[in-house]
Amino acid sequence: MLRTHSRHSPPLFRCGSIGTVLLLSAAGSHAATRAPMLSVSLESPLGPAWAWTLVVVMMAIVVLLAAYTFRHYWFSLNRLFGDQRHPYASIVSADWPRVTIFVAAHNEEAVIEDCLVNLMGVDYPADRMLVVPVNDRSKDRTREIIDEVVTRYPGRIRPFHRTDGKPGKAAALKDATETVDTDFIIVFDADYLPSKGLIRRLMAPFFDPEVGAVMGRVVPQNCGANLLTRLLDLERSGGYQVDQQARMNLGLVPQYGGTVGGIRLSALHAVGGWHDDVLAEDTDLTYRLLLGSWKTIYQNRAECYEEVPQNWSVRTRQIKRWAKGHNQAMWRHTIALLRQSDLSWRERIDGALLLGVYIMAPVLIIGWVVSLLLYFTVSVQWIAPALLLLAFMSHGALGNFAAFFEIAAATHMDRSHNRIRLLAFNWLGFIVSAVAIARGALEQMVLDRIGAPKFQWDKTIRYRTAAPKPGAQA
Repeated sequence: MLRTHSRHSPPLFRCGSIGTVLLLSAAGSHAATRAPMLSVSLESPLGPAWAWTLVVVMMAIVVLLAAYTFRHYWFSLNRLFGDQRHPYASIVSADWPRVTIFVAAHNEEAVIEDCLVNLMGVDYPADRMLVVPVNDRSKDRTREIIDEVVTRYPGRIRPFHRTDGKPGKAAALKDATETVDTDFIIVFDADYLPSKGLIRRLMAPFFDPEVGAVMGRVVPQNCGANLLTRLLDLERSGGYQVDQQARMNLGLVPQYGGTVGGIRLSALHAVGGWHDDVLAEDTDLTYRLLLGSWKTIYQNRAECYEEVPQNWSVRTRQIKRWAKGHNQAMWRHTIALLRQSDLSWRERIDGALLLGVYIMAPVLIIGWVVSLLLYFTVSVQWIAPALLLLAFMSHGALGNFAAFFEIAAATHMDRSHNRIRLLAFNWLGFIVSAVAIARGALEQMVLDRIGAPKFQWDKTIRYRTAAPKPGAQA
């Protein structure tokens, strides 16, 4: 915080907000007559350079937060009142192309059967789709369960059992892709349950030859388990119903999310295939496609149902892993993105802000620290604070609320108004996520620089129970 006072009167009150501080002084009329309007005096026992450095850092953080604040409100208002784009939703009957569906699995005995059986029930032509479970060195009953399901649906499932090679999901997909003889692939994680029309909705945009990737909407199916799952349901709703669809509406940068998404193989090969040296192969592929002039399409009505974490430790590990991978993509692609002349400035700015979302948690924490240092080490005298007061009040009252406004807009569009009662609890999820993301960013930027980062399956714990082994006693 900035300590506000004059020589003749004490401060009336001080109020802080995330990364910013409300400046308010009760400068007396005598002080006002002795100083020019808008004059600023910074004093610190550590010297003026220290004081001005803190002020400049704080103002830079405020500007960055303001950019994300504007982005949240722009997306929310577009979804509430703007024109909506669902350009491929009208394609319900067509000569559907052949597609290979990957189901990425590593020790997934609890969920793999449900996913495969649900895929057998989608309304896509059975002779045009082949399901390939990508079983990467599982040590539980995953292989046994896959092989048993194969016997139930002969000719429709072709397992890919991987027993060696480089660890990690991207490496497994890279090896499996070499066996594909279709023009398109769709990727699922093993815990996902597709809706009946999902494959058809994901494939419809590929009739546009400029489309390189398609992303569907992910909806938690275990949201009623506890408070955490309900908060993650709100988070997913805001992220897909508002963020992704608004970027689609505005012609910005929809994101391929690594699961519930389709890829044109010619586009994948054109941008260098799967990169197995990244932690977030989906974000990396999103930007390589963008820089390669391929379009990514978001299909809000293509719903698939996932199992979200049910305890905080699992959630912390998950969000930390995402942060490390996303920030790795940020370092790799931001400069090339900003230099890409065939993209509009709106696309470049939105793409850069999307790359930076997981760096904002450490930025906020730095803002809190700088606020405390300003409060305890710097004295500042404002003679005419009205304009700055308005700016900081606007940020404190509106900026911090922007992300929650986005979630509220999403619950309104989902017509599930009772969920809005949980909105206040999102502060708990925000704090936990901020700490986890900051730890992930620190490890990605510092610890992984010391030694080579390790690429391995870091799967989320599953909560469903696997079917009992045939012949086992009850």
